[in-house]
Amino acid sequence: MSEFIVYSIPGSPFGRAVLIALEEKRAPYRLVPIGPGSLGSPQHLARHPFGRVPTIDHGGFRLFETQAILRYIDRVIEGAPLAPKDPRGAARMDQLMNVNDWYLFQGAGNVIGFQRIVAPKLLGQKPDEAAIGAAMPNAHRVFEALGRELGDAPYFVGEAPTLADIMLAPQLDFFAATPEWTALTAGSPNLVAWLDRMSARPSLKATTWEQVAAMACAS
Repeated sequence: MSEFIVYSIPGSPFGRAVLIALEEKRAPYRLVPIGPGSLGSPQHLARHPFGRVPTIDHGGFRLFETQAILRYIDRVIEGAPLAPKDPRGAARMDQLMNVNDWYLFQGAGNVIGFQRIVAPKLLGQKPDEAAIGAAMPNAHRVFEALGRELGDAPYFVGEAPTLADIMLAPQLDFFAATPEWTALTAGSPNLVAWLDRMSARPSLKATTWEQVAAMACAS
């Protein structure tokens, strides 16, 4: 099997989702770190015309957009499937993946995660408390919806993780590192237990910030 080359900003939850999928499939890969200041470079725009991450190169086949990359990984690599075969399960997985992109990240994670983690730890800036407060109502709605979707199941679409779990876990792991996590999960303790289950998986242990930073240094 040819090696997957993953281009991503170390710490990106979207990039981490790709690494988790590759770990779940036990596929060979190499991380090529991209600095935020390089997203608009000609080299990166040749990989992703909209200047985002992640992108992959698999034997000369280039692909961008996280959902497309995850589905490609699941289709091309043998092993336990990461997508349900039944149409309703697949539809629920697709629904959750879109919730991740359009509601959990946009207007919630990209504000709270940035202000609590990226701004102070990477940029040396103070969190914008007003921006965080403005994002919290939307974050509460998303967390409540995710709690309902998960219910009493061990994973979002049944008894085993799917691509939906793989996308959601890095995003919620970001939230878990913020003081807002306690308030956001107060009505959904099942989300806390789910994240604990996901975090215990070898694929997530292999893609922690520390592990990804080590990969980046080794590149």
